Amino acid sequence: MRIPSTFLFVLVSPIIFGQATSEKLIHGKIDVESGNPGGVSIINLVNEKSATSNSYGEFFILANAEDLLVFTSTNLEYHRRIIEEDDLKSDILLIKMIPKATELKEVVVNKRPEINAVSLGISPKGIKHYTPAERKLKTAGDFKPIHLLGLLGGSLEIDPIINAISGRTTMLKKELEVEKKEILLKQLDDKYNEDYFVHHLEIPSEYINGFKYYIVENEKFITALKSKNKSMIKFLMGELAVNYRGMISFKQ
Repeated sequence: MRIPSTFLFVLVSPIIFGQATSEKLIHGKIDVESGNPGGVSIINLVNEKSATSNSYGEFFILANAEDLLVFTSTNLEYHRRIIEEDDLKSDILLIKMIPKATELKEVVVNKRPEINAVSLGISPKGIKHYTPAERKLKTAGDFKPIHLLGLLGGSLEIDPIINAISGRTTMLKKELEVEKKEILLKQLDDKYNEDYFVHHLEIPSEYINGFKYYIVENEKFITALKSKNKSMIKFLMGELAVNYRGMISFKQ
């Protein structure tokens, strides 16, 4: 019996990708001729790590040779980059991106945040407020086997199935994870200044952003940060700082 090549690819792909064990921390920089290089979302589609470029376009992300990085931004064109062996050896990975043809000007939506839908009686209290990424995912629908029960009643939801097949739902889930990481990074920026990272954790100033991206990938640290457990947060940051210093010294 001949096995379809598509089926073989599905079986072999996890094995091939699972062999990527020698990941390196890549220091990258977004280069834009005219436009803002900050806020670019970077996703490694192989190891599912994510990062966001700072206002200077710099970012740090774990990757291996042949990993596929995807770069997305509201004001820049979609970009893909397959990591090569030489990229792992370079000091900075330069990514050139192109501004989108039309870019909306910044608009101040509400200068008085105390006036909102709840205070005006338009929206009831206690209603869940979705973030932009959560709203996109909810609109697209997340396919589950229970949707197939709709066949019995003639009310099968088509959108979740189409989005699952096309891969749009998967990408929206990744965007949601990136958004969550951005929220955690904002919390770190609000709580700890550069002096803390340099003098208390002994992280070189040029690697502070990379360290932040590194620790928000740690589940224990995320839990501690969300629970606002200050002693646990500092303990884990110290522990992770030791590991990170070892990584950057090896890279140098």
